[in-house]
Amino acid sequence: REGEGSEFVITLPFEIAEELPEPQQAAWETETADVRGLRILLAEDNALNAEIVKKLLADRGAEVEVASDGRQALEAFESHKPGTYAAILMDVMMPNMDGLDATRAIRALDRADAKVIPIIAMTANAFDEDKKRSLARGMNAHLSKPINVPMLEKILIKFVSKKCEETQKES
Repeated sequence: REGEGSEFVITLPFEIAEELPEPQQAAWETETADVRGLRILLAEDNALNAEIVKKLLADRGAEVEVASDGRQALEAFESHKPGTYAAILMDVMMPNMDGLDATRAIRALDRADAKVIPIIAMTANAFDEDKKRSLARGMNAHLSKPINVPMLEKILIKFVSKKCEETQKES
């Protein structure tokens, strides 16, 4: 009832923290990312999300092909010659075949690029266990939505460069 009840006062003693030095970034995080000329397969069931990511990457010079679920992404990857795609951006929650199963199926294919193509999770599932599950299924990185495009570019460049180095070692 109005005018009745309890009032609590809590005092929490805090000390003001010292200013911490800026954390050092890895070299790939400080370099300017350049995705020009990369052909990327984007698996995304939400048409608006797919269009936004496609437009943002296309504006930066990448060529993006969209698959609306994991099964279409698997079929697109299988139907193109090895080396067609520089990377795959994979939503995790999709109909027909989710991104985790699609990644596992791609990694199991009997072709060299299936083992090394960077597959990057792009998902609203942002908990640590979601990230661990994505990496355990064969994804190289895990990005939470909404997508930070500069970070996406940097991660693409990091893994595409790494894939190129691995491919050169094999030849």
